[in-house]
Amino acid sequence: MAKKTFLDFEQPIAELESKIEEPRYVDSESAVDVSEEIGQLTKKSLQLTKDIYSSLTPWQITKIARHPDRPYTLDYVAEIFTDFTEMHGDRHFADDQSIIGGLARFNGNACMVIGHQKGRGTKERTARNFGMTRPEGYRKALRLMKTAEKFKLPVFTFVDTPGAFPGIDAEERGQSEAIGRNIYEMARLECPSSRPSSAKAARAARWPFRWPISSSCCSTRSTRSSAPRAAPPFSGRRATRPRTRPKPWA
Repeated sequence: MAKKTFLDFEQPIAELESKIEEPRYVDSESAVDVSEEIGQLTKKSLQLTKDIYSSLTPWQITKIARHPDRPYTLDYVAEIFTDFTEMHGDRHFADDQSIIGGLARFNGNACMVIGHQKGRGTKERTARNFGMTRPEGYRKALRLMKTAEKFKLPVFTFVDTPGAFPGIDAEERGQSEAIGRNIYEMARLECPSSRPSSAKAARAARWPFRWPISSSCCSTRSTRSSAPRAAPPFSGRRATRPRTRPKPWA
């Protein structure tokens, strides 16, 4: 069983969980029945967890969103969707494993699911580049969204990334162009979409997956992201430095 990770304000829960594990080892090695004690400690742990999570500060909520054991896209897919079939590649360069996507069913209806996947453990996280997307990942996501638009399928995207990959090879293959193209094309998508943010998302890397769609696309869209800040109104006058009277020559 994988070891659980506890945050600083979850230490009382961690101490209680360790007390629960001790009787379990005793129960497996001896004939003493400690199931009643384990049941009482488990109930106490659940109540303590409920009490702690009922009065969290904004910063503690932020820490939970960045929890090392938080669910990733594949975890949501396993719990929410059925008949998931992953689709690979951008048809140009390679298959970016930091982005997973494919066809699935939501409440029996066909849909397209796209999201970041960081992975569990060092080996998988290295293979998935710690959730940092390269240009081929953005183009892969765009290809899947265009496929969904063609067949009038709703699109679900799950955002969880520290940002776009800043490597030289990514820039050589057009990182900024890929991000800009996704933003442009997502603003023109003519299919329903839902874009929840499962955890932290860097501003520059989230908009290619969470750009607000036009009202003609669908009337049932749901998004937790806010629209970009509007530019200040143009006054029609150029900003100039205050004029100063030149000093006469001595």
